[in-house]
Amino acid sequence: MYASLRFIALTLTVFLWLLTVDSEVGCIESERHALLNFKQHLIDPSDRLASWAAADMDCCHWVGVVCHNVTGHVLQLHLRSFFPTTTDDAQWDAQYEAYERSVFGGKIDPSLLDLKHLIYLDLSFNDFNYTPIPKFLGSMGSLRYLNLSHAGFGGLIPHQLGNLSDLHYLNLGGSSYYNNLYVMNLQWLSALPLLQHLDLSSANLSKASDWVQEISKLPSLSELRLSYCDLSGFFPPMHSINFSSLTTLDLSSNSIENTSTLFWVFGLQNLLSLDLSYNQFQGPIPVHLQNLTSLRHLDLTGNTFNSSIPDWLYTFSHLEFLNLGNSNLQGTIPSSIGNLTSAISTDLSYNELEGKVPRSLGNLCNLKEIALQGNKWNQEISEIFQSLSGCVSNGLEILKLFDAQLSGQLTDELGQFKNLVVLFLGYNSISGPIPWSIGNLSSLRFLNLKNNRINGTLPQSFGQLSKLEYLNIKSNMLEGVVSEVHFANSMRLTRLISSQNQLTLEVRNNWIPPFQLNYLILRSWNLGPRFPSWLLSQKYLKYLDISNTRVSDAVPPLFWNLSSQFVYLNLSHNQIYGEIPNIPMILSTSSMIDMSSNHFNGLLPHISSNVSFLDLSDNLLSGSISHFLCYKMNEPKKMSYLNVGKNFLSGEIVGCWMKWQNLFALNLGNNNLSGSIPTSIGSLINLQSLHLYNNKFSGKLPSSLKNCKNLVTLDIGKNEFVGSIPLWIGLRFSSLVILSLHSNNFYGYIPENLCSLTSLQILDLSNNKLFGCIPRCVNNFSAMATNNNSNGPLFLFEQLIGYALSTLLESALLVIKGKVLEYSTTLQLVKSIDLSKNNLSGKIPKEVTSLQGLQSLNLSFNILIGRIPDNIGVMRSLESIDFSVNLLSGQIPQSMSSLTFLSHLNLSNNNLSGKIPLSTQLQSLRASSFIGNKLCGAPLIESCSISDVKPNIEIQRSKDFGGPEVDWFYVIMALGFAVGFGVVLGPLLLNKQWRIVYFEFLDYLGYKLWGVVAQIW
Repeated sequence: MYASLRFIALTLTVFLWLLTVDSEVGCIESERHALLNFKQHLIDPSDRLASWAAADMDCCHWVGVVCHNVTGHVLQLHLRSFFPTTTDDAQWDAQYEAYERSVFGGKIDPSLLDLKHLIYLDLSFNDFNYTPIPKFLGSMGSLRYLNLSHAGFGGLIPHQLGNLSDLHYLNLGGSSYYNNLYVMNLQWLSALPLLQHLDLSSANLSKASDWVQEISKLPSLSELRLSYCDLSGFFPPMHSINFSSLTTLDLSSNSIENTSTLFWVFGLQNLLSLDLSYNQFQGPIPVHLQNLTSLRHLDLTGNTFNSSIPDWLYTFSHLEFLNLGNSNLQGTIPSSIGNLTSAISTDLSYNELEGKVPRSLGNLCNLKEIALQGNKWNQEISEIFQSLSGCVSNGLEILKLFDAQLSGQLTDELGQFKNLVVLFLGYNSISGPIPWSIGNLSSLRFLNLKNNRINGTLPQSFGQLSKLEYLNIKSNMLEGVVSEVHFANSMRLTRLISSQNQLTLEVRNNWIPPFQLNYLILRSWNLGPRFPSWLLSQKYLKYLDISNTRVSDAVPPLFWNLSSQFVYLNLSHNQIYGEIPNIPMILSTSSMIDMSSNHFNGLLPHISSNVSFLDLSDNLLSGSISHFLCYKMNEPKKMSYLNVGKNFLSGEIVGCWMKWQNLFALNLGNNNLSGSIPTSIGSLINLQSLHLYNNKFSGKLPSSLKNCKNLVTLDIGKNEFVGSIPLWIGLRFSSLVILSLHSNNFYGYIPENLCSLTSLQILDLSNNKLFGCIPRCVNNFSAMATNNNSNGPLFLFEQLIGYALSTLLESALLVIKGKVLEYSTTLQLVKSIDLSKNNLSGKIPKEVTSLQGLQSLNLSFNILIGRIPDNIGVMRSLESIDFSVNLLSGQIPQSMSSLTFLSHLNLSNNNLSGKIPLSTQLQSLRASSFIGNKLCGAPLIESCSISDVKPNIEIQRSKDFGGPEVDWFYVIMALGFAVGFGVVLGPLLLNKQWRIVYFEFLDYLGYKLWGVVAQIW
């Protein structure tokens, strides 16, 4: 009998197994058709759903499809795309490119409704181009899991989702810059009694004033994430809601200002994780937080508490993650922090904390991460190593102490942190050598020591760091030789940043490094004189800077084959020679190339349209620029910054600017370019910096240039431009900071429209053919009236493109202190007016003295008359004054003695008289500054008599008669003038006809005289 029963049981088992096997060989036909229809409406650029084919009858084996192993019904669809998660930049770039190629798009077809048994749908991290979430999803009643996060949906979240009564997981969250979802209310949520996980991050909930009440009706909810949801309105009192099951709450990055509106949060006794970061809380950390005794994770980062850390916070014995960074916390860290015995991560970075790191921190045996950067510890690094020498040193993996006002030397105690993965000590004042014990950090992957005062040589023990991926030791005082031994085991190294040290690399010519780098920044090393051939082995190099490394060699041809992989390439400030080949540089992203200050020759190369920054200045390049500008005119150029100045380029610049509309800065200066400026230059509507100085350009400035209304710098000096200064310069270029038109053939008056350039800091109109008076409206140059430079357009230009890049493009030749000086790095600090070497007449307008931020004023070689303004002494910033070779008269104003910064003064060859005012500055100047006048006193050798001090301009009494002395010359001259005036004008006053004829003759004579003057000019 038992045998019969065993036979029956075995038979049933086999039967059921056969049913199972049979169900696995095919899916339900209707569901298979539904999936094919669904696929038809999707955009699948990488053909991820290639297995979804009509010829394959078993949809249960298709990618992303999970079926019931007995019934064959489709239960799950896993169609998410995978956003990069790596921390390595180069790998991230590759992963992101792969991600962009793989994301689904298109339309969600209603054929999904035929999947009656579907319980799991994941379409996250795709791109549905802001289309609304389909309402029909609310009819898929079997769904338990719905994930549409980061999928590019937009519009109103459909209330029909409230019909999914079996739903356990709902995620509609997105990033702060990508999600366009919103709700009018959340009443539909109350129909989801089984919901455990709800994520509406980045959806706009500002109109859902009842969100707390509605969400509190979800009895099973354990995880709620509402970051970036515009939650700034009224929150109900604590007694009206019930969140007893909630363990995770994320309200980060909203606009919540008052912690009193969160009283209901402080009653969540079962809460394990609370994230209130990046809100607008002020005042002390709310004391009611101590009620949350079960907390494991507390994040208050990015608020403005403006208080000390309360002692009760250190009583959270279960707390594992404490994040209080960037919260304006003050005071010290008390020793009671040692009570956080469960702590795994502590982040107190970027506050106003000071004092010393407590030794009790070293007793937290579970601590894996310590972030204390951006505070004012004012402590030696060796003291901190001692404080952390307890049991924490055995498990510590992340130590961040950069920008923490640390000093002292690195000691051998550094080697005790054998499990350290991340060590950031940059931006401090740490000195001394790197200890040999650093080689003991066998787990180290990321090391940042940049911007310190570390000296000595690089220890060879670096070669023991086999897991090291990132090394940044830039801007220190390291010197000596780096050899192959230093990289003996650096197989994982991907980023090496060590610029601005005095290190020399000495390796074999045939050395092949064990690493494959993505970043290599060795600026100011000694790599020469040969070009480092080992670079040819780096297959994944994207960022390379070997500028100023004493290389005086030709670039190996194979190196140019690597050009397609570069995002940043800097070979500048070497002596590299040879021709630059035509580089296709087919890059998927914008790239930057700097080969300036070398000896490259030949023609300008053809460059890919994807290059965004190109600097080939200060080389020996020659020939025409036209083939460069007009290359691939069917492609729009991404170029934003182009500098080919200081070469030997020649010929005209043709009108191929239409595709260059992304240009912010253009420098063609110091070449042999000629001809007129093409009108197509007006296509550069985003242009902010234009340098054409020291060429042979001629003709008039094209009126189309006024379309470039964002110009900050216009430097066209030392050319052969003609015509009057265009009025539209003052009318259109409201942001202009630098205007240099010097050494051209401009003629006519200085237009008063220029006075509208209130941001102007440098005005150079020297060495032209300008005449007339200096406009009195110069006091409108308000940027010259102040010493404040921090918010001007030139400063904003630097912020836009980066200070380092702007200094490559922004420079100016100025005549200051009698010398031609080139300003670049300090250009934004210079304020100068140069109107010298023209034919300007009239008086120096007293309004110029309102420009109290002006540093240099040059009006020399004109025909100015009158006195130097008496109150010139109020221009306290003046360092250089040149009024030489004019017709100025009168005394040197006494107020000039107040110019304490004045180091250059030239008043020579005028008609000045009297005594040179006494001051420390004026008497220290050369005598040549005052010659060619009727002056006396130091530094001149002529001493002053009484009459020299007070010129004889008053009527003096006769020595013989005690009365006024009569000067008969002036009496006779006055009588002669009266008689002559009467003879000429008397008949005119008596005879009207004579008056008409006389004035007609004067008009005719004036027109003839003006014609002669115009021909001369």
